[in-house]
Amino acid sequence: MTADKPLRADARRNRDALIATAREVFDAGDFFDLRFDDFARLAGVGTGTLYRHFPTREALAEAVYHGEVAALCDRARRLQATLPAAEALATFLRGMVDHIDAHQGLARTLATLMAAGSGALAEGSRALEQAVTDLVAAAVKDGAVRDDVDAGAVMMALHGIGAAHDRPGWRAEADGVITLVLDGLRRSCSGDSQREHEQDSAGTALRQLVDQPAPLGRRHPGRMR
Repeated sequence: MTADKPLRADARRNRDALIATAREVFDAGDFFDLRFDDFARLAGVGTGTLYRHFPTREALAEAVYHGEVAALCDRARRLQATLPAAEALATFLRGMVDHIDAHQGLARTLATLMAAGSGALAEGSRALEQAVTDLVAAAVKDGAVRDDVDAGAVMMALHGIGAAHDRPGWRAEADGVITLVLDGLRRSCSGDSQREHEQDSAGTALRQLVDQPAPLGRRHPGRMR
């Protein structure tokens, strides 16, 4: 059994190297343009090692996505543990815009895979939604956020922002949508008319984003193995 430990450590390093390489290719927007076997070459491992860990391109993409989701969920938990609830929610949502902005190639590739109906990606999306749900619930409990909303509206805003990332002026608009969402979530002291105005403004901004055709990136069905 002792002799197996170095192999397990090597296997872990090889797997991590493949995921790190795939993440770089994601960010470059070349995930579907690269021959699948070339991921092994770029990671410095053998082709057999690639297929042993990730038999298909989709499996490799899912591993990258799960790593991203795990990091985002960990961040949500850290924020919730260290900041007031409303500040934790706002910081996380603005950080999501930063993340989408920094990883637009990843967003395009994941949009393509989600359109193909990947169950594993849907599972990751649910984990992220649960993290947002926990942040919203904590802010509601603190009395900082209205108690008639849930995380579904927040996730819709994030999906709309991600889907519209090729829109001209995207970053400024995305930041503006987050501001509108936070304003709409905030418990208002100025009456129903102010609340309705906030909801209408947020709804208009979201519709403008969601109505944009979702950029699904390049599709190469034949390359998905």
